[in-house]
Amino acid sequence: MPPVEDLENPNYKFATEVFSEDGKVLGTYSYSKENRVFVGYNDLSPNIINALIATEDVRFAEHSGIDAYALTRAVVKRGILMQKNAGGGSTITQQLIKLTVFDGGAETDTIQRFKRKFQEWYLALKLEKEMSKAEIMEAYLNTINLGRGAYGIEAAAERYFNKKCSDLTISEAAVIAAIAQSPSYNNPIDGQQVNAQRRDKILNNMLTLGFINQQQYDEAKADDVYSRIAEVN
Repeated sequence: MPPVEDLENPNYKFATEVFSEDGKVLGTYSYSKENRVFVGYNDLSPNIINALIATEDVRFAEHSGIDAYALTRAVVKRGILMQKNAGGGSTITQQLIKLTVFDGGAETDTIQRFKRKFQEWYLALKLEKEMSKAEIMEAYLNTINLGRGAYGIEAAAERYFNKKCSDLTISEAAVIAAIAQSPSYNNPIDGQQVNAQRRDKILNNMLTLGFINQQQYDEAKADDVYSRIAEVN
């Protein structure tokens, strides 16, 4: 079993920023193809936290690492009803573990995949006892691949909107949250149509869960967000 302590001091591949004497950024240099800039929990926009919870883990605040309801639903829909688009049962805690401890979980062998899943469940329960929800969310948002070389929420906010993640609007946060499931195909540059469909679903979920009100929902839906992304790109 991999040690859970690895998650308390993750080996983030942060970009290196070079500053001039008067504090201006002269250049940013990334490790390999990953561009990651650390951001603390207090500097995260509530919009991106709510958007991710609405699409990835609606019971994030309540569960202890494993969402039994979501897991059962996924098993029934995928294993019994054979619905390929039924969605997974992984919590944000499990996803964090898969990304950091298991290198994204790219096993090709079924036995190894099952082994990793059981280890993932065990570590998720253990991690929830050692880290707060805020620490888990911070680690997840600094780890996740969000397409186009943007790793972590700060790099993604800069890549798609040329702004800090703390300034993301509801509409923009929904766009970024829509990328998480498949960074290569769901990012708003290579997969705008798929991203737009998922963005609409996320906004609906945010409204249903009470994260936003009807006026905020209507304004976000009417936002011509993809034009801004094209301009930045």
